[in-house]
Amino acid sequence: MKILGIGNAIVDVICKVDDNFITKNNLTKSTMKLFFDENEFKNLLTNLKIEKTVSGGSVANSIVGLSQLGNKVGFVGKISDDEFGIKYEDGLKKEKVEYFYSKKKEELPTGTCLILVTPDSERTMCTFLGTAGKINENDVSSDVIKNSELIFLEGYLWDEGEPKKAFDKAIYNANKVAMSLSDLFCVDRHKPHFLNLVKNKLDITFANEQEITSLITANNFNEVINFSKQLNKLVIITRGEKGAVAVNGNEVIESDTQKNLKIIDLTGAGDLFAAGFLHGYINKLSTKECLEKGTEMATRVIQQIGARL
Repeated sequence: MKILGIGNAIVDVICKVDDNFITKNNLTKSTMKLFFDENEFKNLLTNLKIEKTVSGGSVANSIVGLSQLGNKVGFVGKISDDEFGIKYEDGLKKEKVEYFYSKKKEELPTGTCLILVTPDSERTMCTFLGTAGKINENDVSSDVIKNSELIFLEGYLWDEGEPKKAFDKAIYNANKVAMSLSDLFCVDRHKPHFLNLVKNKLDITFANEQEITSLITANNFNEVINFSKQLNKLVIITRGEKGAVAVNGNEVIESDTQKNLKIIDLTGAGDLFAAGFLHGYINKLSTKECLEKGTEMATRVIQQIGARL
């Protein structure tokens, strides 16, 4: 198999809201908030009109993008044998993604992410991880990992306890490891661990400018570039309207964004960028071509609702 994704198996529930809804519910626009109380999470959903329901999760979105580009890919993520779990599995299979997980009835339900899209196209996420956050080392097969050219992990998955053991097992058995830092709050919560991963364990790191600036407490973008050069690994940084940058040792390659796009929803932009880049990488394209493929995929997904093409 080309790439195996390991991440939170989350059903995305997409709703349009106004800015007032974000303020009223004490949410921070463009970030992801974790909910630990199922009832509190359900209350948010009560008065909302659902636009779309789709099998999501950051890495799962990337893996589906890679499948759509014709690559042989698989995914590992924990679900429960419930309505959303069945929908989740079916959604991946329809996209020709091999799903390496046997669902059973769990104490917690399948994870759900409420994606709130405001009129400015920004998305604010409210996530109830459910059983997704209980992934453990027994859910991850060493053989499946060893038979994959590369594994792709998400920062969202990293948590102390069982998920960390699953993470460590995956990295230990992998041929090559790529990871997305996922989210600014995620980076701030796990800064020393993420820094150790980036420096010592990962072959490829995906981050946006905010995330990596926070990770190394940089004062400006030059500091980010210098840090990345010293790693002697592949670091890919997305910069919104400023495009994207790949740093590989002393080599710094830039790619521009397309201008004058009709942006509808930024959900999945980073996930699909990673899909495009990794497609180029495993098919031996140049770093510049990888960046361009990432940009092309991100450009397509932001001109529609949801994180799937």
